Amino acid sequence: MIRVFHTGYEEIKEPDVYRGRKNADLGQGFYTTDNSEFANRWAREKNGSDTVVNTYELDLDELKVKRLERNEEWFRYVFSNRRSMPDKFSEYDVVIGPIANDTIFNTLGIITSGYLADDEAMKLLCIGPCYQQITLKTKKAVENLKFVSSRILEKAELLSNKKIIEAEQEQYLSEFAKVMEELS
Repeated sequence: MIRVFHTGYEEIKEPDVYRGRKNADLGQGFYTTDNSEFANRWAREKNGSDTVVNTYELDLDELKVKRLERNEEWFRYVFSNRRSMPDKFSEYDVVIGPIANDTIFNTLGIITSGYLADDEAMKLLCIGPCYQQITLKTKKAVENLKFVSSRILEKAELLSNKKIIEAEQEQYLSEFAKVMEELS
């Protein structure tokens, strides 16, 4: 049993794995993380809405789980999903893997322009901290997810988290520039 978190704008007791975008890193599914600090930092403000962190317990024992590391297999899978290709791990209930760190520059989009080779793009996607996402892909996975609680983030928390994200993005840009210089 692991504890996972999902940040959004509402309390979600029964997630819908078919509601999310098909072109996300690990394909369509309900995205969570096992890192509560990251779940809080991921939170964004939206006018007229509360920002909510939902907490769950996930039992992986009876589920088919695919674990990915920052490597070629992960890179190919994320690249394929971002291009809305058929999900090559569709037989898995849960896919666990790193978040592709390209929130500022669309690294995978740059590949299709021919500007970067695959190995260069992978170096860029691996810059910065390695946050893990745990994506529930099937109804069976949701059946093994137990809602524990939800918490509304206060404005002060959101502002503090925003400062942390800004510092992380500044560090990311610095590392990105170094890697780009090496690739030139």
